[in-house]
Order: sequence, then structure tokens, then C-alpha cells
Amino acid sequence: MPPTIIALARDAAHRFSKAPCDAITLLAGLGVEGDAHAGRTVQHLSRMAKDPAAANLRQVHLIHAELFDELAAKGFAVAPGDLGENITTRGIELLGLSRGTRLRLGEDALIEITGLRNPCAQIDGLVKGLMAATLGKAADGSLIRKCGVMATVVTGGDLRVGDAIVLESMPLGFEALGVV
Repeated sequence: MPPTIIALARDAAHRFSKAPCDAITLLAGLGVEGDAHAGRTVQHLSRMAKDPAAANLRQVHLIHAELFDELAAKGFAVAPGDLGENITTRGIELLGLSRGTRLRLGEDALIEITGLRNPCAQIDGLVKGLMAATLGKAADGSLIRKCGVMATVVTGGDLRVGDAIVLESMPLGFEALGVV
């Protein structure tokens, strides 16, 4: 299957999960129209408490549907939007992308990957043990965070479920994703 958007979600309030919808609009430099996390400066409450003037590197949250498949095999029923993501993908290895990778979403929207989403204890509020199921260990013992990636919006546009995802560009040198 070519890389595809299989679900979209947004929420105007600062709740953990987001409501699924058929379409969203990405706004350049801001994020998802109508979403509580849209803005030029950080909008996540915990990050606002630390530095409200910091740039918002978490305008759009993407999760790969393959994570939901993995979680289902472990006995967890997780649906798109449950983990607070705006865009659920299938067919693209989000966690393996380099920082600075640009993805074309649908006809017009362009996003730039900024880093990994750091899973938080709120995940266990959905189902006890879910947070641990979204983490792994690499061969070197380092932590693998599987809860998707964060991005900023370079060029806005309208997105619908079923839209294509195209790798637009990658930095010349690979930079592993860190937590943002």
C-alpha cells in the first residue's frame, strides 16, 4: 500500500484524545485549524508552563497505524485519535525519518518532521499498561518511543482521509529523531 492518510482528528480543547473527522485544514506556521495545539508558540500545557515563548515544534502529531496493529496484538484496542494524534498514516515508516524530512500530504500541504512524540503517563489513563506497550528497547538498551512524530506546517492545505503521503525531501545528512 502506498503511504496514505487513513484517519484524521482534532480537538479544540486540551484533552488527551482527539475526535476523528473526515477532513482537516493545515495552516502554515500554525498547525491544524481548530485544534488546541495550533499556534506559532508552544501550545502543550506542560511545555507552556516551562517556556510559553518557545517555538511550537509540535503543530501536527502523526502516528502510524502499524502501531495500532502492534498494540492490538498485545491486547490493546486503540483507535485513531485515541493517542492525541491529528493524522494516522499507513505505509510510511515515520519513526525512521530524519529530522527535517518534508512530507507532502494531499494536494497542497507540506509538513516538516521535527522529532518524536514523547509518550506520557496520560496514555495509561486510556488503558492501564498502554504506555509501556508504546515503548521498546533497542539492542544497545536505549529507549524506543513508538508514539509517532511531530511536525510543523510549511505549506497549508486541506486534507481528507485517503489522501496520499509523498516524501518531498530529506536532509543531506541523516539526523535521528529526538524528543520534541
